[in-house]
Amino acid sequence: MDLRKLILALTLIGALVPFANTFYAGFTVQRQQLVDTTLDGNYAYANKLAGSTEDFLQSAQLQLAYTAQLLAVKMDDVARLEGEAARLRMMSKSFNSITIFDATGTVLATSPETLGLQGRVLNSEAVKAALREKRPLISEPYQSATGNFIVFINHPIVSGSGRYLGAVGGAIYLQKENILDRLLGQHFYVDGSYLFVVDRHKRIIYHPNPDRIGDVVQNNAVVERVITGESGMGQTVNSRGIKMLAGYALVASTGWGIVAQRPEEATLAPLTQLMRSTLYKALPATLLTLILILWSARLISRPLRLLADGARKMEDPASARDIGEVKSWYFESRELKKALLIGVDAIHKSFSKLREDNATDPLTRLGNRRRMDEALANFESRAEAFSVITIDIDHFKAVNDTYGHDAGDLALQHLARCMREACRTYDIPLRVGGEEFVILLPATTLVTAAQVAERLRVTVEQMVVPTVGSLTISLGVASWPQSALEIEAVMKAADEMLYVSKRSGRNRVSAYPRETDAVY
Repeated sequence: MDLRKLILALTLIGALVPFANTFYAGFTVQRQQLVDTTLDGNYAYANKLAGSTEDFLQSAQLQLAYTAQLLAVKMDDVARLEGEAARLRMMSKSFNSITIFDATGTVLATSPETLGLQGRVLNSEAVKAALREKRPLISEPYQSATGNFIVFINHPIVSGSGRYLGAVGGAIYLQKENILDRLLGQHFYVDGSYLFVVDRHKRIIYHPNPDRIGDVVQNNAVVERVITGESGMGQTVNSRGIKMLAGYALVASTGWGIVAQRPEEATLAPLTQLMRSTLYKALPATLLTLILILWSARLISRPLRLLADGARKMEDPASARDIGEVKSWYFESRELKKALLIGVDAIHKSFSKLREDNATDPLTRLGNRRRMDEALANFESRAEAFSVITIDIDHFKAVNDTYGHDAGDLALQHLARCMREACRTYDIPLRVGGEEFVILLPATTLVTAAQVAERLRVTVEQMVVPTVGSLTISLGVASWPQSALEIEAVMKAADEMLYVSKRSGRNRVSAYPRETDAVY
């Protein structure tokens, strides 16, 4: 059976797809309708309350303006001032307290009198702003002298001649029962829906939970938009991590933002129940079809999946075995398996040659500096002790100058052969520069390494290179961790010993530390 016929069979089974698509499309459309309806409703409600709040603030300022006119001729009569303050607070029910102060900020009268502010000079930012601006103002929320978190609305008191006499102000206590509670608290708090108000600094000035008043809202996209002057709707996440559908509107005169929001989960709950009922009725036939599809899909996809797994790790030596064990029971997977096995074999051969070439000096066929770095990294990761022999051909420049570079290359190759013969199967002979060579000896002490170095020196001294004749070498030996605690320091110590050998007359071995020198 080929793949084309399998696809044809699955296409017939695909009659189920329209059902699934219709089900999903219905859910998506109805979901969006519910979300949009909720967003529109919350926006309309927030906008309405923003208008109501604006109307209240305008009304409160008119009440204060009227009272200011009456007080302009009574500023010297404390009893009448106290009476007007009490009348304004009790009749309007707009403010938690009323304060009348003169042009110096000194309190002349308050209501209720229990505030105990008479005669005191007020230093709050709201009062300072009122004295400075000499115009109607609505303050930012602040902590009052009596310890209340308030919004202060004031109107200047001006004499008939236009002289500024002071101001009358009403305070709304945000953390106590207040006009905002009565104005905004009628919101129908069910299924997690609620309303809150923030000032232009993202600080909550109204919330159904009084403990939240004064908190600064962080990382809320809706609040970020409303404090910039926008009104609208959007999805956000509240402080408890619940997804909310919010409408928001700006109170223009204060820069406050009113946010009405409902949990997304509560909005979608009826739709979820409806779709669940629909699914239950269609479940038996759908389940039978699904089982058939799953069985067919698994049967068809298993060989391809296993071949794909093998293809992802083709560089692994075990990949050829894994691919070979795949049971490719149809034509396309069988042909793909053959191609993969051929490819794996070619890749392994290429990788092997590439790794060898990449870490091998082409002239001497010894390891190069890359091979040395890999070996040192392995020693360090396994915390495996090792010794290192550094080697340099004495007067090699003279060989090149006298006999030519071809003869010099021949001398390097002869030295490389001697090094391989002197090494054990697990030692690592390397060429790291022009005439610079290194031997890494795993699990070898300093004394043993020095003995190996001496044998190599003697062998090279007795070697005859065509055209060139005899050569000598100088060697330095160090061991880790005996010579140094850092691997880099061990390599440097071996180089130092190489130069000690050269300064001492060449054709010799020097080991580090010097008290264990094997100098021949």
